[in-house]
Amino acid sequence: MVEWRISEGLVSYETAAKEMEERADAIAQGEADELIWLLEHPPLYTAGTSANEKDLIEPERFPVFETRRGGQYTYHGPGQRIAYTMLDLNKRGRDVRAFVAQMEAWVIAALEEFNVTGVIREGRVGVWVVREDKPLTALGHKPEDKVAAIGLRIRKWVSFHGLSINVEPDLSHFNGIVPCGITEHGVTSLVDLGLPVSVADVDVALKRSFENIFESKDT
Repeated sequence: MVEWRISEGLVSYETAAKEMEERADAIAQGEADELIWLLEHPPLYTAGTSANEKDLIEPERFPVFETRRGGQYTYHGPGQRIAYTMLDLNKRGRDVRAFVAQMEAWVIAALEEFNVTGVIREGRVGVWVVREDKPLTALGHKPEDKVAAIGLRIRKWVSFHGLSINVEPDLSHFNGIVPCGITEHGVTSLVDLGLPVSVADVDVALKRSFENIFESKDT
């Protein structure tokens, strides 16, 4: 059974990190159910295991937290739905690559509920949207902006950390970092794409698409 938790208000990163660690350990020991935790953080930056210090452009702008999840620098803040995903891969198949693919498919399926086509690109972590509404790039390509980030840690075959979807964050807050070390592409949100979507709407889409992507594949 997967427990779903939705936190109202803003949850500090320190609180979330501590609770994730404790829950992941309890799941590994068979003492707790799996958990999907939906929340928002106050404005902050996190550094993954591949973070490059030069990508932290404004280190004094917001608090910066070192984390052992994969990936580079990421922004979290109000208007961004975070789904911390504590799942037992001992029960779901010990295949990290397949699990990451499921996480990507989960985001893409949730975005489809708002008629947004999310895409993944080799060498670029996260989920992207092709901007049909923007001019072509200097190379004659349609620009692509990032709408969701994925960063995971797996310990004792239990996952934690997870994903974030930009619903209506202040996109200028991303200017303090090079998001995920990628300079040639931008960042967008569902509201920036012209959709009157709320965080609560995204919660419904995430839960429904999770069942389609993950639960139908459980053994």
